Amino acid sequence: MEKGKEKLENIIMENQIHYFDENILFTIIPELKDCEGFNHKHPHHCYDVWKHTKEAMRKSKPDLQIRLALLLHDIGKPHSYQEDGEIRHFHGHPQKSSEMSKEILTRLGYNQKEIEKICYLIENHDTIINVDNVDNVDKNNIELTKKLLYIQYCDAYAHDPKHIEKRIKKLDKIKEKLIEKMNELQKNEEIR
Repeated sequence: MEKGKEKLENIIMENQIHYFDENILFTIIPELKDCEGFNHKHPHHCYDVWKHTKEAMRKSKPDLQIRLALLLHDIGKPHSYQEDGEIRHFHGHPQKSSEMSKEILTRLGYNQKEIEKICYLIENHDTIINVDNVDNVDKNNIELTKKLLYIQYCDAYAHDPKHIEKRIKKLDKIKEKLIEKMNELQKNEEIR
């Protein structure tokens, strides 16, 4: 499994996400194969689940936690969708994706602390950070909150272009509040 973990990290940390060897990736994480060709059948999406995942990863910086979270953030969609006529909804997919990811990351040999952080990012990737709750951010969780916001941007940019702008505006407001909070935390540290 250690070699699988090492190969996985090498693949997802490459700069050319669209060109990585999917056969090797699907061998390391066979659960991802279910995402390939799985149609969202939803107006906010223009890609199948696998292409959406790759597009979100392509938008990301080379940070291992972020790339792992993006790789696995929608892995539960083929297992947690609801049909509503011609449209699919994916209520509960972040929780299902987090559940599956915990098993996968454990199998690959990641430590418990790392798994908890990555699964937190996966489970919350679809929950817009409440601007009014940014006050709950402190020096202990600021880095994880910044990563969550970053993941939400990557995920948003991988949606249908017709539906991106509204989501990005919401994320921009959260980013402004988060920057204010970071400045406040820094000033408080300087005072001590």
